[in-house]
Amino acid sequence: MHTAIIIGIGLLVLGACLLGGQVFGGAAGLARAALWFLPLWLLGAAANLIVGVRSAGYGVSEELPVFLVVYCAPALAAALLWWRLRPQ
Repeated sequence: MHTAIIIGIGLLVLGACLLGGQVFGGAAGLARAALWFLPLWLLGAAANLIVGVRSAGYGVSEELPVFLVVYCAPALAAALLWWRLRPQ
């Protein structure tokens, strides 16, 4: 359940990035915002990994697959949005 919540948070952060891109950059800003989301979400997913290792007591080898899912699901959405919204 925690993994689904974190993925949902990632999608909300993506939405916030897209909203900021629309406000500050118009249509071209949307594609740029989707790309800026990727390193931002990498930091967020890494923070979740660190919390899982330190607080929950899981090992890095146990948390790494969860990290990949938590990062890749919103990152894939951002990459697809970038692909659809990029200037031609």
